Amino acid sequence: MIPGQKNTKIDPYFSKLKKWKEEFELLREIVLDCGLTEELKWMHPCYTFDHKNIVLIHGFKDYCALLFHKGALLKDHHGILVQQTKNVQAARQVRFTDVQEIEEKQLILKAYLVEAVEVEKAGLQVNYKKTAEYAVPEELQNKFVEIPDLKTAFEALTPGRQRAYMLYFSSPKQSKTRESRVEKYIPHILNGKGMDDSV
Repeated sequence: MIPGQKNTKIDPYFSKLKKWKEEFELLREIVLDCGLTEELKWMHPCYTFDHKNIVLIHGFKDYCALLFHKGALLKDHHGILVQQTKNVQAARQVRFTDVQEIEEKQLILKAYLVEAVEVEKAGLQVNYKKTAEYAVPEELQNKFVEIPDLKTAFEALTPGRQRAYMLYFSSPKQSKTRESRVEKYIPHILNGKGMDDSV
């Protein structure tokens, strides 16, 4: 793949778009103007520098966005970066609802893209929250007391699997829902499996 040039293998992705077609094409031009390499990753156009992910283009029902993989490290002088959910640690989005909005922000976007490449060149890393910093939901703690093997099995899981469970268990507002989620995944945890692993 040649940096700054369209990757013809990705053309079908753009031609099949029904929503955000014009917006995606313009975002594609802007990003390629910054000399990034175009690839398809996670079923989205993804742009890399020296094999490192810089940004991807994706669309939702109400907006399309440029997602900066290490957006948390950008200075965001214009206050346009959005944290998708409170649990997203590194990535940040710039959201758009029409072509005009993208056209107006072209120069700002290019400046952000240049900065994102500089972040990679400098080897900067996002300081991820450690698994130990996440609160263990009360409903899970209760089960640990009830089933000591569950605590042992949970602590033996990889940090990523532990985090996924804790985020999933603690997100509902009602304790009853949190409890039923914990209940459902007890067999998974006892078998040393993550949420998405088949038991």
